[in-house]
Amino acid sequence: MKRILRWIGYVAAALVVAALVFAAWVWFASARVLSRTHEARAETLAQPNTAQLADAERQSRILGCHSCHGEGMRGRLMFEAPNVVRMWAPNIPELAARASDQQLAQAIRQGVGHDGRALFAMPSPLYSRLSDQEVTAMIAYIRRLPPAGERISGVEWGPIGRFALAIGSFPSAIERMEEFRVRQPFDVGPAHAAGRRLVAIQCADCHGPDLSGAEPIPDLFSPGLDVAAAYSPEQFRALMRTGVAPHGRDLAMMREAALQDLRHYTDAEIGQIHAYLVARAGRVQDPPRGPRD
Repeated sequence: MKRILRWIGYVAAALVVAALVFAAWVWFASARVLSRTHEARAETLAQPNTAQLADAERQSRILGCHSCHGEGMRGRLMFEAPNVVRMWAPNIPELAARASDQQLAQAIRQGVGHDGRALFAMPSPLYSRLSDQEVTAMIAYIRRLPPAGERISGVEWGPIGRFALAIGSFPSAIERMEEFRVRQPFDVGPAHAAGRRLVAIQCADCHGPDLSGAEPIPDLFSPGLDVAAAYSPEQFRALMRTGVAPHGRDLAMMREAALQDLRHYTDAEIGQIHAYLVARAGRVQDPPRGPRD
């Protein structure tokens, strides 16, 4: 019996040591990911026109800046998953006081923070499709925001989140950039270029870089946007304003996006988006997307 108990003790000790080694590996591997710095390329800060400067606040709402960073973009707790991560969107006026225009542009379009580290929650792959003038107009709007509030903490990673970082299954904005460069929404010609551009810099965040469907958060799948062809212009406009599909079907995440962001589109812009999606559906069929895609 003593021999058996001794061997049980050896096995238990070995398991404890293995667990400690594994935990140490997860910690150091994830810390290496989080501490890695990146060399951002120089951004072209082109002078926006008067209309772009005047429209910058509306564009910031369409693009979800206020949804993530809160009213006045003063920062807030944006996302929380127990044992995975707690993410605060930073106080933008406070951060902007410590960052140059170049650093702000690099954070917006390249996913590189002012300290050179990769950003994770920032939808920079989507914003990489903004023009030089649009980004400069956005920075000018940020500079006009009145400073208020304190510096907001960034990200707290739990053990599951740390493990995901260590094995590369929680990609940063930088790591997602190439996919958005390669997978572009289907081009159906110059007549629908305006609508294509609008969906490329907004809808692609949830529905995938080429609008063929995606998994924006775990176990929630957004369909390919060929489904929009089944909507009449009136039904589509109601969807974009309320997030409610025909017959009253509540689309959850779409409702949140519509009420916070998409409602700031003009009727003309919504019409351009719908016309593009209808034309796109007639030219390309999205591959089916499922849990394993």
